[in-house]
Amino acid sequence: MKSLLTIFIMGACTLVYGQSQTVSGVVSDNDGSGLPGVSVKVKGTSSGTVTNGDGKFSIDSEANGTLVFSFVGYKTQEIAIEGKTSLNVTMSEGIVMDEVVVTALGISRDKKSIGYSTQTVDGESLAAQKDVNFMSTLSGQVAGAQIKNSGTMGGSANVIIRGYTSISGNNQPLFVVDGIPISNDITNTSNQQTGRGGFDYGNAAMDINPQDIENVSVLKGAAASALYGARAANGVVLITTKKGSKKKGIGVSVSHNTTIGMINKNTMPTYQNEYGAGYGQYYGPDTAFNGAVVNGYVEEIDLDGDGVADALATPMGDDASYGLGFDQIDNLLTWESVHPELPTYLQAQPYQASANDPTTFYETSVMTTNSVALDGSNDNGSYRFSVTDMFNKGILPNSNLRRNNASLNVSYDLSDKLKFSSSMQYVRNEGMGRFGTGYDNRNVNQSFRQWYDVSVDMQAQKEAYELNNNNLSWNAYGFAYSDDPNKRDKPHYFDNPYYMRHQNFSTDSRDRFIGNVVLNYEINDVFNIMGRITNDNFSELREERIGFQSVDVPSYRKYTKSYYERNYDLFLNFDKDLNEKLNLFGMVGTNIRRSSEIVTDGSTNGGLVVPGVYSFSNSVNTPEAASEFDGQRAVDGYLGRATLAYDRFLYLDLSGRYDISSTLPSDNNSFFYPAATASLIWTELADISGWDYGKLRLNYAQVGNDAPMQSLQNVYSIGTPFAGTTLASAPNTGLNSNLSPENTTSLELGLENKFFNNKLGLDLTFYDATTDNQILAIRSSSASGTYFQYVNAGSINNRGIEIQAYADIVKSGDFTWNARLNWARNINEVKSLREGVDNYVLASVQGGITVNATVGESYGAIKGTNYVYNDNGDKIIVPHGDYGANDTDGDGVYDEFPYGVGYAKTALPEVVGNILPDWTGGLTNTFTYKNITASALIDMQWGGSFFSLDTWYGYGTGIYDLTAGTNEDGNPVRNSIADGGGIEITGVTAVYNDDGSINTSASTEENTVNGYMGHYNNAVAWRHAPNAMHVYDATYIKLRQVSLSYSLPKDKLPKGIQGLDIGLMGRNLAILFKKSPHTDPEAGLSAGNIQGNQSGAYPAVRQIGFNLNLKF
Repeated sequence: MKSLLTIFIMGACTLVYGQSQTVSGVVSDNDGSGLPGVSVKVKGTSSGTVTNGDGKFSIDSEANGTLVFSFVGYKTQEIAIEGKTSLNVTMSEGIVMDEVVVTALGISRDKKSIGYSTQTVDGESLAAQKDVNFMSTLSGQVAGAQIKNSGTMGGSANVIIRGYTSISGNNQPLFVVDGIPISNDITNTSNQQTGRGGFDYGNAAMDINPQDIENVSVLKGAAASALYGARAANGVVLITTKKGSKKKGIGVSVSHNTTIGMINKNTMPTYQNEYGAGYGQYYGPDTAFNGAVVNGYVEEIDLDGDGVADALATPMGDDASYGLGFDQIDNLLTWESVHPELPTYLQAQPYQASANDPTTFYETSVMTTNSVALDGSNDNGSYRFSVTDMFNKGILPNSNLRRNNASLNVSYDLSDKLKFSSSMQYVRNEGMGRFGTGYDNRNVNQSFRQWYDVSVDMQAQKEAYELNNNNLSWNAYGFAYSDDPNKRDKPHYFDNPYYMRHQNFSTDSRDRFIGNVVLNYEINDVFNIMGRITNDNFSELREERIGFQSVDVPSYRKYTKSYYERNYDLFLNFDKDLNEKLNLFGMVGTNIRRSSEIVTDGSTNGGLVVPGVYSFSNSVNTPEAASEFDGQRAVDGYLGRATLAYDRFLYLDLSGRYDISSTLPSDNNSFFYPAATASLIWTELADISGWDYGKLRLNYAQVGNDAPMQSLQNVYSIGTPFAGTTLASAPNTGLNSNLSPENTTSLELGLENKFFNNKLGLDLTFYDATTDNQILAIRSSSASGTYFQYVNAGSINNRGIEIQAYADIVKSGDFTWNARLNWARNINEVKSLREGVDNYVLASVQGGITVNATVGESYGAIKGTNYVYNDNGDKIIVPHGDYGANDTDGDGVYDEFPYGVGYAKTALPEVVGNILPDWTGGLTNTFTYKNITASALIDMQWGGSFFSLDTWYGYGTGIYDLTAGTNEDGNPVRNSIADGGGIEITGVTAVYNDDGSINTSASTEENTVNGYMGHYNNAVAWRHAPNAMHVYDATYIKLRQVSLSYSLPKDKLPKGIQGLDIGLMGRNLAILFKKSPHTDPEAGLSAGNIQGNQSGAYPAVRQIGFNLNLKF
C-alpha cells in the first residue's frame, strides 16, 4: 500500500501543467444581491472556492476551462471561461439537484454521486432547541435513528442506527467532529445500567456545543461508514462546525437563551388520597384503649412510660400506604411527633392526605446559555472564534451543571497550492448533584414511585431539614420500635429527601481538548494530498458521598479517568476527466490510530471516622484495593476509494479498508472490508412530466469490529492484602487468544425522487445487514476457573425500510408551509448463538426480569413470568394466593371465590416483551410569513416494551389510585371480597389436572371476578401478579419541539447591527398519546444495550425558552 502511494505521487509530479489564469467575478441572485457561500469549482478538478459575503470570488483555472457554480436552492450552472478573466453570474432558484453532503473522512461530495443513504440536520435547528445533550435534539429528525434520553439532568442519550448489531459489544455510532473521531464513552457502572443504583454521568459526545454546529450528517449503512473502520460498524454521526465566512471586517455574533422547565405531572404516579401509612391490619388492636375503632391499622403507644397505652401512632417505620383511612380518625402521632428537634415533638398531628405530594418536591429548572462568536477573513484565509457558557439548574434540589466551550476554526492559504486549516475546541464540564437512578436511596423516585406514605407533606420535610440540616425522616423507626428506644427517630428505609439531596451527592468534572491540524497541497489539477493529525483527550474526576446520618453506610468514592486518541491521516485525492463524459475521482491513504485509557476507582470501607470529611484516609476500615484499568489500542489502517462517473448520471464506487488491530491475536489481527456502490440518475435517460429527479442507488459492504481492549490474555487481579499476604484472583471472564473480528455484511437499495418543480420529494431505503462471528462472554465450565469465556459465536440480522419525504404544501406570496416526514421500521432477529445455546442474558434486573438475546426473537427480549393462557388464547384466573375457593355445583370447576381471584402465572420465565419498537417517525411542519417562522416537530414511536418496577412494587404498597376509591359496583376497592371489594379481573376459570397443574386444553366460559385489594398481598402486585402485568407498551406520540422566531427587517435595524432575531421555543411540551400509565414511556436508566427497565423513573420535563441573536 505504501508503494502504491509512492507511485501515485511520482506520477502526479510528472504531469505537465496547462496555461493558467485567474478568473474573478460576482455571483448574484435574480434581485441583484450578491450570494455568499456559492460553491465555485473548476470542472474536472479538485480546485474550488466559495463566494464571500458580497458574492465575489476569485479562482485559478486554465483559460479553456469550465466553472461550475452551485448553491442549495438554486440551479447549478456551468460556464465556459473561454479566456475571460472576469465572469458575473446570476443564479436562479430551481430544483435542487446538486446538493453537497459530507461523507466519510469529512469528504464533501455531490449527493447524487453517492450510492448510500445519508441524512443531514441543520445546526440552527439544534441550537434553537436547548438541551444539555445535543444528541437528544436529533430525536425524530433522522429516519432509522432511535434516540432516547434517560430523563436525568445531563443524562446519557442512547443512539441506535438501524437496530442493534452487536449482541454484547458497543452499538453506539461513531461521532466525528470536523474529521476528528471523538470518544462517546458511556462509563456508567453496571449496577447503574441494571437499575441497582448509581448516577448517570451522560456520554462523552455531549461535550460538543450545539451553538458551534453548522450541520449534522448521519451515515447509516456499512457502505457509508466503512472507510472509518471497525468502530463505525454502527453508523457515523458527522458533525461539521461553523467556520469563518468571507466578509468585510470582523463579524460579531451574540446569542442568549433562557429556558425554564417544569415536570409533566402526567408522567408521575396518580396518588390515592384516602389511606395512610402501613401495610395492613398488623399493628395493634381492632379497638384502641380510648375506644377508637382502628382495626389493627395503628400502633398503641405508652407515651409517658407508665406501662399503660395512652397514644396512637401511625406505623411510620413502614414505607407503604395500606393503612387506616383518613376519615377514620382525626389525629395521630406521625413522623412530625417523633423528632425531638421539631416543635411538634410528642404532639398528635392531623391525620390527612398530604397537601404537598411528591410532585411538589421537584423544582423549576433554569438553563441559561450565553455565546459570543467572532469571525472574519482576508484574501488568504478566514477564522471563527467562539466562547459559550451554559449553566443548568436541575429539577432536583442541589443539582446543577455548567459547561464552558471555547472553539477556534482557522483556514489559511499558505500559497496557491498549500492550504492550512485547524479546528480546536476546549471543553470544561462541572456537575453537582447528579440524579440518583434505579433502586437506590439516592433516587427519590424509589420512594415516590414504589415505597411511600401519601400522608407525608413535602413542604414539612423541607422545613424539617432546613431547621438544622439533620436527617429528620418521614420514615423513622417510630414509637413502637422496642429493640432500641434511641433509634425510634432514626431513618428506617428512607432518608428525608432534602437531606439526601444535600448530603448524599456527587460532583464531577471533565476537561477536554479536541483538535486537528490539516495541510492540503494541490499537486496539479488532478491530484492533491492531504495530511491531518487529530486529537481527542480528556481527564475526568467523579466523587460520590453518603452522609453520616444516612440510612446507608457513610462513604466516599472517587473515580478518575484519563483518555486520549490520536489519528494520523495521509490521503492522496484525485479527480480526473478521462474524456468528455467519463470522470474518475477518489482517494488512497492511511489512517494510524493510537488510543489510551487509564481508570482508577476506589472507595472507603466500613464508614467514615469523622463526619463530613470525605477522603480515603477517613475510612473506618482499610480501604479495599482500588479497581484499576490501563489499556492501549493501536490500529493501522490502509484505505482507498475510487468512483467512476459517466456523464454525471451514472456512478460506480469501490472502496476498501485493511486494518491491523492490537486487540486481536498477533497471527490473526488483520481484516479487510470492501464496499461497492452504484448510483443511477435515471431521469437523465427519460423525461417524465412532473418527475424532476429520479435516482436509484445500490450498495454492498462489509465492515469488521475488533475485540475490546485486554481481551486476549488472562491476567490475575491483585486484591487487598490479608494479614500481610497478597491475594490474587482469576478474572470473572476468561480471555481468548484466538478471537477473530466480528463481521457485518449489508445490502442496501434506495430510491430518491423529486416531483413538481421540487415541491414534493420521496426517499425510500431498503436494507438488510447481518453481523456474524460475534464476540460474546459465554458461561464456561467451572473447571476453567472463570464464570465466563470470550468466544466468537452468534449472528444477528437487521432489515428494514426508511422513508424520508418532504412537501412544499403552500407557497403563496409571503407565506410558505412545508412539511418533512421521517419514518422507519427495523426488523431485528437473533439468528444464532453458540452451539447448544439459545439464550444470552444481557442483564438480570430486579423483579425477576431478564433482558435477553434469544434465538428467533428480536434483540432485547424481556423475559419474566407470563399469564397462563388456554388453547383459545384466554387468560386463566385462579383463586387468590393461598386462599381457597368453592365448587358449588360439583362439576370440578371453582365457581365461588370468597377471597377473590388473580391471574395464573407461568412457573418459568417466558418472553413478555421486547425493547425494540415496531416503527419510529417524526413529522415537522414549518410555516413562514415574511420575517416570521414557526415550526413544530411531532416525534413518534410505536411499540416496544418496558418493565416497570415502579408499579410492580407501588401497586403493592398502595400509593397509586388503582389501589383505592370505589370499584364498578360502587364499593370501596379495599373492602373484603365478601363486602363487595376488589377490582375486576376477567378470564376463564382454571381447570386442574390430577397432579394439580392447570389444564390449558380445558374450555370454560369467560367471566369477571373481583381480585382482592385489601393490603399489600393483593392481586396486582409483586406477591401474586405475573411480571407480564407490569410490562407496558412503550408507544408515544410527543410534541417534541416548537419554535417561533422573528427576524427584524434590515432597514429597521440600528446602525452597526447586521441582524436581530428573537424567538420562543418549547421542548417536550406534551405527550399527545401513550399507552403506559404514570410514567414517561421514554424514561430509562442509561444509554447502552440494557433498555426496557424502569426503576424509579424520572418525570418528563416541559421546557419553554427565549432566544435572542444579534449580529454586528
